[in-house]
Amino acid sequence: MKKRIVSLCVIAFLLGLSACGQTEQFQNETRSGTQEENSADARSDAADNGLALSDRVIRVESNGNTIVFELNDSQAARELYEQLPLSIEVEDYSTNEKIFYPPQELDVSDAPLAEAGVGTLAYYAPWGDVVMFYEDFGGAGGLYELGEAVSGAEYISGLSGTLQVEKNEE
Repeated sequence: MKKRIVSLCVIAFLLGLSACGQTEQFQNETRSGTQEENSADARSDAADNGLALSDRVIRVESNGNTIVFELNDSQAARELYEQLPLSIEVEDYSTNEKIFYPPQELDVSDAPLAEAGVGTLAYYAPWGDVVMFYEDFGGAGGLYELGEAVSGAEYISGLSGTLQVEKNEE
């Protein structure tokens, strides 16, 4: 009889653990789905507000590699574009991004909040730095999207030293 009670307790315990794991998996799937929906909504909202990707394209060159970003139509992206060309130092920040500081701050009044993924070009207003993401990040208060890499995103992680940032007017 004692063995049966212990066996039933073990089975009940395992079923309880199994249910908890499924709940966590469901929550993660729901959270992930919500993030994807929010990102899609943000892009849709940006397009509705005239902040779709523009014809402004920039080139970032370092160590013989080129990354091409298509900028959105926000005031911040226009202001960055107007500051080019730049010869500027790039810095490592965290484990997923490279940053540089443009000479002048950018006006983010109409810029969409960033949901940063690989290849996102963003501006972190509190510190005044331009951010190039080489790993997924998500969002943060004060992080505004400027554009997306259309080629060369795989080179962002290897950026070092002095960057050449120029208008790509080909």
